[in-house]
Amino acid sequence: MNAKQRRWRNRIILSLVIFGAVLAAEASGALRALAGKPGDVSLAFALYLVPYLIAGHDVLSKAVRNIARGEAFDESFLMTLATLGAFSMVLFPDSGPHMAEGAAVMLFYQVGELFQSYAVGKSRRSIARLMDIAPDHANVERDGELVQVEPGEVAVGDEIVVKPGERVPIDGIVKEGVSQLDTAALTGESVPRHVEPAAEVISGCVNMCGTLRITTTKPFAESTVSRILDLVENASEKKARTENFITRFARWYTPIVTLAAVCLAVIPPIAGAGSWSEWILRGLTFLVVSCPCALVISVPLSFFGGIGGASRRGILIKGSSYLELLSRVTTVVFDKTGTLTEGTFNVVAIHPEKGVEADYILSCAAYAEALSDHPIAVSLKRAFCGPIDKRRIREVTEQAGHGVSARVDEHVVVVGNESLMKCHGGSWTACELTGTILHVCIDGSYAGHIVIADVAKADAEQAIRDLHEAGVRRCVMLTGDRADVAAAVAQRLGIDEVRAQLLPADKVQEVERLLDQQARGERLAFAGDGINDAPVLTRADVGIAMGAMGSDAAIEAADVVLMDDRPTKIAVAIAIARKTMRIVAQNIVFALGVKIVILGLAATSGVPMWLAVFGDVGVAVLAILNAMRAMGGAGCR
Repeated sequence: MNAKQRRWRNRIILSLVIFGAVLAAEASGALRALAGKPGDVSLAFALYLVPYLIAGHDVLSKAVRNIARGEAFDESFLMTLATLGAFSMVLFPDSGPHMAEGAAVMLFYQVGELFQSYAVGKSRRSIARLMDIAPDHANVERDGELVQVEPGEVAVGDEIVVKPGERVPIDGIVKEGVSQLDTAALTGESVPRHVEPAAEVISGCVNMCGTLRITTTKPFAESTVSRILDLVENASEKKARTENFITRFARWYTPIVTLAAVCLAVIPPIAGAGSWSEWILRGLTFLVVSCPCALVISVPLSFFGGIGGASRRGILIKGSSYLELLSRVTTVVFDKTGTLTEGTFNVVAIHPEKGVEADYILSCAAYAEALSDHPIAVSLKRAFCGPIDKRRIREVTEQAGHGVSARVDEHVVVVGNESLMKCHGGSWTACELTGTILHVCIDGSYAGHIVIADVAKADAEQAIRDLHEAGVRRCVMLTGDRADVAAAVAQRLGIDEVRAQLLPADKVQEVERLLDQQARGERLAFAGDGINDAPVLTRADVGIAMGAMGSDAAIEAADVVLMDDRPTKIAVAIAIARKTMRIVAQNIVFALGVKIVILGLAATSGVPMWLAVFGDVGVAVLAILNAMRAMGGAGCR
């Protein structure tokens, strides 16, 4: 609770104490003994006015300011009119005094408003915690000393030093040092990430142990932390259709109920259906319970809480409109490389011929490919692990699209596909595994083959299961890879449909085809991470960018950004969205249902104002409590 809320709370407590004392004095007959009759009514009027003004002076002043601006019809106006009307009933002696009810209405209204302010503040703090990732400074070395500068002053290619306990201020690559990075604020993951020279690091992470020297790769304005903060700050601008409906509803609802209250107070006594005091009191009670605060506050608060709860799980949703769309997703389309797979080639199998060691085949292949930067060559060298003495390598000949031949020591090594084996007159053994097959021939004799493939992410299969369990009917994979490779990945992961050998434009056409097949009210989400995914992310109903390390274009085009690259987070995001929309629906039905019942009672049976205000404030508090459930993400994997 902040200082303003504490002052507000203390003001309410003081008003409640004074109100209780006056109520006790009136009930015990002390006021009548002191002032006599009818002086006790005037004394009670003055005494009840004290807690009323202490508690509600800001509501009264707000109503006056809004009337001066031509914006009269809001809850402050309704509450002011109703409570002052209750005090004015002293002018109708036959109705009995209602000053206590007028003061009580204002007190309970302020209690509800304070509770609402606390709930909104709690939701804002849940998102504001994410804002703590903003770095205070960057350390740069000048004249042999470390100097703290603004992150925005650091240029691309500059070296920065990140000490233990400090946040990485700008994206870059580790030049020196080994450490563990705490990524919890970004990804929601508690397990630290190990980094060493040549590792990429993103801004916003906390360096836990060793000192790191980092070469920056982006200006601060384009770094991960800046992009995240921009997304969070602009999230409230994209309102959901439900949220916009509530705003429009409140704009029409308030003047309508005000007119209805006036008609209720005036028409029946003119028609001779009762006394003026009776119907004026009913009209005032009708005004008190007509405040739509439960609806107007709880619905936006539910969306705000859902976005805050998602951010704590490492899921950034750019606005409540996308949260609403996400809750209706029934088809999820995936890019393959980098989304469902690691996006890097890895040696997955070595099949040597009889009498040949697997390590020997790998060693010869790694030496033959040592001078190449092709992804396949990189995967071979990474699998070999050991140092490569390039002095042992001579006569390297590379045949684009086929492979390479080289002399390693005194041995001629040929590494490549079947076409290269034919060119060198060698035989080979077919392989049933799916992937890139590198055949290895040493001194004219076939030694075996190495299988290289893009490995599926550890949680990719679980992600598809989770989505199906969440009610997603179709999981579709689009890829530019070969059909046999795509089919193998799809079968292993449980993908429902697969389209292979697609260009970026083809992916857009496939998404449009799937969109045409959607039933009314259903939505399609596309998840990808590459720059070539940006057009598809924009075309889908909901675009999901995988990982803060993904391309800037993908993150800019997406509606939802997963701070890590785990596809299981997609099911979590959908679960949070659906839970939030359930809470929104519950609050709408509950608030409107109870409101209609109490309004009906106030208009027809003369329900006491005390009961009316208890019902109104009670509905608001329960709706706000329900909305706060969206903040925790409980029930979401």
